[in-house]
Amino acid sequence: MSNANSSSPSSVATNGEGKTKRIVLGVCAGIAAYKACELVRLLTESGHEVVVVPTRESLNFVGEPTWAALSGHPVATDVWSTVHEVPHVRLGQSADLVVVAPATADTLARAAQGLANDLLTNTLLTAQCPVVFAPAMHTEMWEHPATQANVATLRGRGAIVIEPAVGRLTGSDSGKGRLPDPAELYAVLNRLLRSGPTRGDLSGQHIVISAGGTRESIDPVRYLGNRSSGRQGYALARTAIARGAQVTLVAANVGLPTPAGAELVTVSSATDMHATMLDLSHKADVVVMAAAVADFRPLDYRESKIKKSELAEPDPIRLTKNPDILRKLVEKRHPGQLIVGFAAETDNVLEHGLSKLARKGCDLLIVNEVGADLAFGRPDNAAVILASDGSRASVPRGPKEDIADAIWDSVHSRLMS
Repeated sequence: MSNANSSSPSSVATNGEGKTKRIVLGVCAGIAAYKACELVRLLTESGHEVVVVPTRESLNFVGEPTWAALSGHPVATDVWSTVHEVPHVRLGQSADLVVVAPATADTLARAAQGLANDLLTNTLLTAQCPVVFAPAMHTEMWEHPATQANVATLRGRGAIVIEPAVGRLTGSDSGKGRLPDPAELYAVLNRLLRSGPTRGDLSGQHIVISAGGTRESIDPVRYLGNRSSGRQGYALARTAIARGAQVTLVAANVGLPTPAGAELVTVSSATDMHATMLDLSHKADVVVMAAAVADFRPLDYRESKIKKSELAEPDPIRLTKNPDILRKLVEKRHPGQLIVGFAAETDNVLEHGLSKLARKGCDLLIVNEVGADLAFGRPDNAAVILASDGSRASVPRGPKEDIADAIWDSVHSRLMS
């Protein structure tokens, strides 16, 4: 995997306790079945035991020998193979995680209705572990009221249904319905296996997260920017999805793969982000401002590139204030909405953080120290979570996904209070 922000099998323990997990991977009859081959590889190379349960029709896309070779286990599609082992019951009972990827509209419908007409649907009915569906289909099928009703039913029962990605579909069609990148699916599944008692605790919550760093144009070529990579915001999105949330990710100049299941909205400048965040926040239960937003922007924009030869010395760049997005979100929030802010400080971290929390009026403020080799662009971080009620919690240095989970723990406790 080329993405430095994604977890790799060689660098991530199989779960929080370092134990191998037994995963059942259901594969349905869609062209995206070939992507599941990479998902099996990622899971097995990270130390998990994977049993592939394809539907009979899916074997028209990827054959049984491929699944057997990749997983190291024999493959069956019906309940009549190895009957003495009672596979239609045992697979679900013994699994730590059941994943259906790709999940077709047909399988979503059968799962929602509780049908048991093949080995996969029998496994879904007997599973006592988390169940994840990663749908892949044409946009019209995904958006059909019947499919949306089936998805709502499955989510209501505690299953995690990962939103499809937007992109190229079968043939020349494009739209929402694409199976997310296998590496990003793996990252979400890995967090889910590590989540333990927090599993599904954000189900039903719509969360809007900002990430990255804004750029303020000086001319068509140059801009004022900052060092934010967007990693912390993307980690927040990935972990929230693993805990069952619906996530909209507003990304400013981020060069990372979209987390599986996140709806991505791209922006560039602070004014772009201001308008987008205020628009999206209306329907959100939780809003997280993790992006590094420029405090100022150039007052005068040059329509053509400023040439070095034009002036003996360049004119000073006059600046004007950008809108205070966090403050506006607090002012505009609806009853029950939770607002989370971030403060990146280079000195007197707690003092500046407490002052910002008082000024902004948000519910939680995540304070972290930044500087040379700290926070920006790194896979790890340390933070202090300050709350409006005066409480605080220190999060030791660790992967940014761990920081994200600590933040969601604080969010969840307040949503439930």
